[in-house]
Amino acid sequence: MAISVLRDILAGAVVLGVLVLVHEWGHFVVAKLCGVRVDVFSIGFGPRLWGVKRGDTDYRVSALPLGGYVRMAGDNPVEERSGAPYEFLSRPRWQRFLIAIAGPAMNILVTFLIFWGIYTFAGMPVDAYLHKPADVAAIPHTTGASAGVQANDRILAVNGVSTATWGSVLTQVNKANPGAPVSLTVLRNGAQQTLNLTAPAKGESVDSLVGYPLLPPVIDEVEPGSPASKAGLQPNDLVLSMDGTPVITWQQLVSQIRGSNGNPIKFVVRRDGKEIPLEITPIHAMTAEGETIWQIGTLPKSEEVFEKQGVFASVGDACTETAFYAKLIGNVFAGLFQGRLSVRDLAGPVGIVQMSGQAAKGGPMVLLNWMAYISLDLGLLNLLPIPILDGGHVLMLAIEGTMRRDLSLTFKERFVQVGLIFLLGVFAFVMYSDILRVIQTHGH
Repeated sequence: MAISVLRDILAGAVVLGVLVLVHEWGHFVVAKLCGVRVDVFSIGFGPRLWGVKRGDTDYRVSALPLGGYVRMAGDNPVEERSGAPYEFLSRPRWQRFLIAIAGPAMNILVTFLIFWGIYTFAGMPVDAYLHKPADVAAIPHTTGASAGVQANDRILAVNGVSTATWGSVLTQVNKANPGAPVSLTVLRNGAQQTLNLTAPAKGESVDSLVGYPLLPPVIDEVEPGSPASKAGLQPNDLVLSMDGTPVITWQQLVSQIRGSNGNPIKFVVRRDGKEIPLEITPIHAMTAEGETIWQIGTLPKSEEVFEKQGVFASVGDACTETAFYAKLIGNVFAGLFQGRLSVRDLAGPVGIVQMSGQAAKGGPMVLLNWMAYISLDLGLLNLLPIPILDGGHVLMLAIEGTMRRDLSLTFKERFVQVGLIFLLGVFAFVMYSDILRVIQTHGH
């Protein structure tokens, strides 16, 4: 237990420390390039614990490791200023805009660079089953077994094109237009058969046509405070059945949970050679695509292989992955504003530390992927038009630029105060939810 907590703390300190350093370094470098004097470069807030002064700048580590800041000469409109050209508020608005967005821009760039490095030197992770023969482990309960593929079939060809692996099957099926005729050649009971079927409609999964590959229903991660965690589901549990129906592959588990309508599901899992009954009630939660579905808060134990892309090919893959995570984060923000997601569902510093520890346990690649996600999250979060955040400064500069004059000191003070109160309230609530999740997790 103590070792696990120490691992989480160390991993969290590395992740947050590095990403805050990168963020503030972005502000620092652009400020210096614009001729602004930087008085303090701090990792953390509050009292100075340690530091060194080089030139005009005090590089320090402060007591509260929950972020960081760069203090520039003349950056506080409330304090008296000399009007010197090295003061932040004496610089043109376009330079202040560049300084404000430099921190978030560096975080976004770091996300891209992490993905680019992973895909270039380690390779892109893909599910191992995509390289295996297309053996059908099970079919969706909505698919008529007599009309199409059946469990234990092996798909040999799609529309006359030989398909030696699941990856090639999915590639060929995805080429077909929705609703178009599709011919599948399968090996069934030692004999080849040709099935004349129809491509899935738009928005419908290809599983309805080709069935499910074998992905053992073994639990890898259980989200703290989730229905699965509260019910006692644990990593490495093998799901044997749900409501009395045998579970052969992971997709069956997902399908039954999504179709549960929030009703309790009776699980039977195998753990340490024993069969253990559990009852889990799914809750509504949002997917990476922004869709709200029934979930229990688990991830499967999947086997992955790495495909190296090359230096230039990896650029496109890294851009795609960065855009995917940006969309995911955008969906979270949209879900919050639309009321489909609660602030209670967000992870604060405690949650990030805990999940950083879990990522570190998964190895360097998992930890790097987690850092990339958190870096992008930090960058996009800071671009929100909320006072105190970088996006709030950008909003104020945009208003002043449109009006062609500075806003009053009173307005700026109220603007900052409202933002500070709002962020402190959100921070306190998220911290409370974080701690409550930890208590609930260790209480089961």
